[in-house]
Amino acid sequence: MTRDNSARDRRARTHALALGGRPVAPQLRASAPALTRSVLRRLLAELPVYAALPDEELAGDIAEIVQHTLRLFADVIERRQPMDGPDLAPQRISAAQRAEEGVPLDAILTAYQIGVEMCWRETTARARPDELPAVLELSTHLLRLQRELIASVSAAYLEARELLEGDEYSDRRLLLASLLAGEEPDVVAGRTGVRPAARYVVLTLALAAHPDEARPGPVAVIAARRKLRRIRQALDRFTGEPALTALDAAGGTALLAVDAPPPWPSLDALIAHAAESAGTPVTAAAAITEPADIPAAVTRNAEVVRLVRDSGRGPGLYRLADVLLDYQLSRPSAASAGLAGLLAPLDHKPDLLLTLETLLTHDLDRRATAATLHLHPNTVDYRIRRVAALTGLSPNRTSDLHHLNAALVARRCM
Repeated sequence: MTRDNSARDRRARTHALALGGRPVAPQLRASAPALTRSVLRRLLAELPVYAALPDEELAGDIAEIVQHTLRLFADVIERRQPMDGPDLAPQRISAAQRAEEGVPLDAILTAYQIGVEMCWRETTARARPDELPAVLELSTHLLRLQRELIASVSAAYLEARELLEGDEYSDRRLLLASLLAGEEPDVVAGRTGVRPAARYVVLTLALAAHPDEARPGPVAVIAARRKLRRIRQALDRFTGEPALTALDAAGGTALLAVDAPPPWPSLDALIAHAAESAGTPVTAAAAITEPADIPAAVTRNAEVVRLVRDSGRGPGLYRLADVLLDYQLSRPSAASAGLAGLLAPLDHKPDLLLTLETLLTHDLDRRATAATLHLHPNTVDYRIRRVAALTGLSPNRTSDLHHLNAALVARRCM
C-alpha cells in the first residue's frame, strides 16, 4: 500500500497533536503494551465471555488485536487523517475468527468500546485547559475510528456467520457426502452442481485434546472450535481453496483437491504445521486417489491411524507403507493365534510386556526406554533378560526380533 504522504508528514512534524506539552502519537505507542494489559483486565472483569476464553487466546489473538488497534489509533493521530480500508484488515480477520468460535457479536463490540474508552483516558489524562482545541481534534479522530471499527467488525462477523450457515457451506458438505458415498463424478456433479477434482488427498486425522478443552464451562467449547479453525486454515492454505472436511474435536476426514500428487514431504510438513497451529498433537494417515476410490481410502486410513496409535508410535503423518507388517498381521489368519501365543508367558507380567513394547518402539534404545518408563537402564536390561528367559525370544537376536514384533502386533489385533 502506497500513499503520497509528503505534505501530511511535513504537517505532522511541525504541528504534531500534543497534550500535556507532549506529542500524543509516540506516547500512545510507548504505552501500548501496558495499556493492552489494562484493557484485557477490564475485559475479563466486565465481559463473562472473555473471562471464559482460553488463556492462550487471551494472551495471543486478543492481546495482539488490542495492541494493533492502539497502534493504529496512534498512526491516525500522527497522520491527522482517516485510515484507509486495508488498515482494518486485522480487525476484520479477528472478527471472523471469533464468529467461527461462537463469541457473541455484542461482546466483541463492547470490547472495542472498552478499548476506545481506555484509549481516550490514556491520551487525555495530561491535557491542560489551554489544550481544549487539541482535545476536540483528538475526540474527532477517536470517534471516527470507533465508527469505522464497529462497521468493519460487524460486517466481517456477520459475513462469517452467513458463510458458515449459507449455501456455499451446504454445497461443500453435500459434495463431501457424495464423495464419501462413492458416487460417480457425473452423479456428484448432477447432485451438487460441482464436478469433483480429478484426484484428492484423503486425510484421516486424530486430534489430541488441547489442554484448554479440559477446563470447565464454555472455555472448553471455544478451545475445541479454535483448534478446528486452525486445522482447517492450515488445510485450506495447502491447496489455496477450502478443504472438504468432516471434523469434530477428536478428528475426522478431510479431502484436499489436487491437480497432481503432492510430494510426501509437503504433506508431512502440512500435518506438522497444522499441529503446531492448533497447539495439539495430530496423528494422520493419507492416501492420494481418484474420487471413485475415496471410500476405500477413508476406511484404509482409519485402520492405519488405529494401528499407529495401538503400536505406541508418535503423532505425525503415516501411510499404509509405514505399517505394512501391522496391517497384514491384523488380518485374521491361521498364524495369528500362534504368533500371539509366543508372548503368553508374559500374560501376568505387565511390567515385562510394557518394557518389551517400549524397547521395540524406541528401536532397542535402552536409555530412551528407561527415560520413557522412568527406570534405570539396568532395570530395562534385567527385564529384557526376564522376557528372554520366559519366552525363549530375545530382541538382541535378529531372528527373534522379527518374531517379537510380529507377536506384539498379532496380540494387539486379537
